[in-house]
Amino acid sequence: MTTITAQWRNGFNTALQSHFAITINDAGLTDTDLARYSDLPPEQAALQFGEDYDLDRVDRGWR
Repeated sequence: MTTITAQWRNGFNTALQSHFAITINDAGLTDTDLARYSDLPPEQAALQFGEDYDLDRVDRGWR
């Protein structure tokens, strides 16, 4: 299992908030869940998580 650092977790959480308006706690993510994405940089990991779970982006505005 990949080690999840506090810096990576904070970056992932910040990216989740800016792109999807949720936090790690809102999503109910555990360290096991986060480990699936920990090989990616936090920003990319958050975007991949959103894609995997079909989340709507809040940072794109109305289309």
